[in-house]
Amino acid sequence: FANSRAQARQLVLHRHFYVNGEIVNIPSYSLKVGDVITVKEKSKKMDVFHNALRVRKSNPYEWIEVEKANLSGRFMKLPERSEIPINVNEQLIVELYSK
Repeated sequence: FANSRAQARQLVLHRHFYVNGEIVNIPSYSLKVGDVITVKEKSKKMDVFHNALRVRKSNPYEWIEVEKANLSGRFMKLPERSEIPINVNEQLIVELYSK
């Protein structure tokens, strides 16, 4: 429901989302399989959500089921590493923390 990861984090910080009916304001919140994410009713009128949906014609992530009409989604499964679109060398992280 956002154009970028940074924008999504800011929207979470500003309390625009519910997870299973409870407001979430922590961008690093860990979802569990089956969790339902919804945009707060008052926030549904904001252009940022409609612009993001207009830019993304389809859902790029297989692990999230999106209902554009309701501005909601369901976390379906934990993604495989190959499904996560982040360019990270995990070995460098392991090396950093093993020092």
